[in-house]
Amino acid sequence: MSYALEGKKIHVNGLQFHVVDEGEGPAVLLLHGFPDSSFLWRNQIQTLVNAGYRVIAPDLRGFGESDKPQEIEAYNLKLLVSDVIGILKELNVDRIRLVGHDWGALLGWAFTSLFPDVVEKYVPISVGHPGGRFQIQIDQLEKSWYVFMFQAEHYAEEFLTRNNWELFREWCRNHSEQEKWINELARPGALRAALNWYRANSSMKAFLHKGVQPKIKSPTLGIWSSFDPFLTEAKMLQSSEMIDGPWRYERLSGGHWVPLDQSEKLNELLIEFFEN
Repeated sequence: MSYALEGKKIHVNGLQFHVVDEGEGPAVLLLHGFPDSSFLWRNQIQTLVNAGYRVIAPDLRGFGESDKPQEIEAYNLKLLVSDVIGILKELNVDRIRLVGHDWGALLGWAFTSLFPDVVEKYVPISVGHPGGRFQIQIDQLEKSWYVFMFQAEHYAEEFLTRNNWELFREWCRNHSEQEKWINELARPGALRAALNWYRANSSMKAFLHKGVQPKIKSPTLGIWSSFDPFLTEAKMLQSSEMIDGPWRYERLSGGHWVPLDQSEKLNELLIEFFEN
């Protein structure tokens, strides 16, 4: 079964990307995270199109219908940023409203800090800015146990898939989307490619630009959900320290996959933020 939304094929950085490109008007770029694809945004795309936006949602490298290089170094954050630039260039898009969830949010933070003239407004969901004060938070370390496990090549793949993906199912809290995720990750090379995002970016050095963390100048709306099993609220709140532009925060009540589980509320927040 294919879960791909209708889209086009774009060649960037020697790879083929599957990109959803719908509607007309100001461009909104949607960046998904692990273990998703552009299919994550299926409840947002048509609503945003109906509101007068051109919506662009790529399957990022390693996910969905896009190419899946197997080398860890192929997922360095700088390459991921260059993918976004390349996709926008191929689509003749100069300015965007940017929304990112999970890894897509971290990629969005990097992109927005490096290309403030491109991002009119930014909405990070679940993941706060990785820079700022370094502070060890035991509750976040406890929630992040899986990040350390994912570093173990081959072993992580074995642990996650053993006994009909038992550990993966527990990790995602038996989310209603789990069969879709398993179906996608079971494709040849897909699970390794997805985990390589974690392996290539385990150090925040990947986020630095010439040794400096450029502060965010674009108006930013941070969204976090109170029952997120992977991320604490503190890091999202701390993001304000890395923002020179307008900052707003919305705390929702629900789990990690906000675009799926709280789609109506998210859609309302996006349209209201983009239009004001």
